[in-house]
Amino acid sequence: MEEELLAGVPCSSRAVESVIRVSTAGGLYGFCAGPYNARKLGLSGVSQASYVAKSIGRIGFQCGIVSGIFTMTNCGLQRYRGKSDWLNALMGGAVAGAAVAIRTRNWSHVVTTAGLVSIFSVLANSTRTDDLLKQQQQRQH
Repeated sequence: MEEELLAGVPCSSRAVESVIRVSTAGGLYGFCAGPYNARKLGLSGVSQASYVAKSIGRIGFQCGIVSGIFTMTNCGLQRYRGKSDWLNALMGGAVAGAAVAIRTRNWSHVVTTAGLVSIFSVLANSTRTDDLLKQQQQRQH
């Protein structure tokens, strides 16, 4: 049912929605982790507040970028191949992971991160697919 709803939605709209959701979650994580990390660094007062604000922005932005890259790649492959399966999630995760890790210019780090993000993407996609199949089977009975 979810696939039917998303069939007519442009990939760009799906990516924007994904970026907004995930960057908000990343910002909330930065809001929670920022004060802890600032205290660990011995910051207080205005310097602590500045550190927390930068953490919120940095983590939110990074999470949003990864989400946008993954969603655009996954959606584009889905439209190109005409299938919604684990392979789209695998490739989307690999591209998103490589895009994040490329800043390090350490190829072993790029490959490792791309592999990990791919695996987690496939697992998340298969879990979602399994849940959708169970819901469809329950409706039929």
